[in-house]
Amino acid sequence: VQLVESGGGSVQPGGSLRLSCAASGSIVSINDMYWYRQAPGKQRDLVASITAGGSTNYADSVKGRFTISRDNAKNTVHLQMNSLEPEDTAVYYCNANIGQSRNGMVLTFSYWGQGTQVTVSS
Repeated sequence: VQLVESGGGSVQPGGSLRLSCAASGSIVSINDMYWYRQAPGKQRDLVASITAGGSTNYADSVKGRFTISRDNAKNTVHLQMNSLEPEDTAVYYCNANIGQSRNGMVLTFSYWGQGTQVTVSS
């Protein structure tokens, strides 16, 4: 299984970016999907999550500015980021809990994308 992120880049404060993450490979099901971020010298923090049924949660720092969504038919998750601030600068990572067939059973494994850089600066 591979998770491939896209959509990062540089933007001025107040701008917007839309990140996407596409899962491919031997997939039976995708459960919860997440976006994390890691700024230089800091730990990796959870930004947003979405269940297979579409229930969402957000870190307090991004509530009202970021929106997570998913397309189950395309095995993708998106993060729409509006009103970006310099504090949002980080590498953003996609994470997903993916069900795969193993010896006649479906087991769940956690996969990470390679990360995409988001820089907010004037």
